[in-house]
Amino acid sequence: MPRASKPNLNPDQILNSEFQYISQSAFQANEDRSRISSFYLVTVGSFVAAILSVHFEAQASFVSFAFFLLFLVLTGMGALTIAQLARLRAAWHEAAQAMDQIKEYYIANNPHLSDAFKWRMKDIPPTNKPYSIANLMAIEVAMLGAFTAGAAAYFLMTFLGVLNWAACAVVVASVLVGYLAQWLWYKRLLVDD
Repeated sequence: MPRASKPNLNPDQILNSEFQYISQSAFQANEDRSRISSFYLVTVGSFVAAILSVHFEAQASFVSFAFFLLFLVLTGMGALTIAQLARLRAAWHEAAQAMDQIKEYYIANNPHLSDAFKWRMKDIPPTNKPYSIANLMAIEVAMLGAFTAGAAAYFLMTFLGVLNWAACAVVVASVLVGYLAQWLWYKRLLVDD
């Protein structure tokens, strides 16, 4: 039986592919940050518009109902943004595993390449690495989503004409439940398979 020959691998190709992957990842990270920044600006702008409008139109119940709907939609947008962040992080994790699998194959067949790669299979951070950019962005979006949920509750209470301590408790509970729900949604979608 003929002996299997060693594959003819070109180390320059893997290094070129690695560079392309890193540059594409950096570009995608900037694009994602841009989208998150846009969400943040829209949310903050909505808060300012809501506060200014309520100040001038305090008696208009239809304005309160319209702001309730606006903040409800913004809360839903926050949940969708959380989902996008989770799936992008999981996709990055899977891509990193795939690239590291290729690197390990090249290193096994070209041991002199081992020093060329800082990132190896054992170095891949978990999808929910604390204080990573992805994690911090998810926290930020969950917080904004929580505040929009609280604002929606506030404007609903205003529309219903219920402005007392119970209404205040509903608003605070909406913020807390909103944050917890969005954070748990993020964690649930952060799967590595």
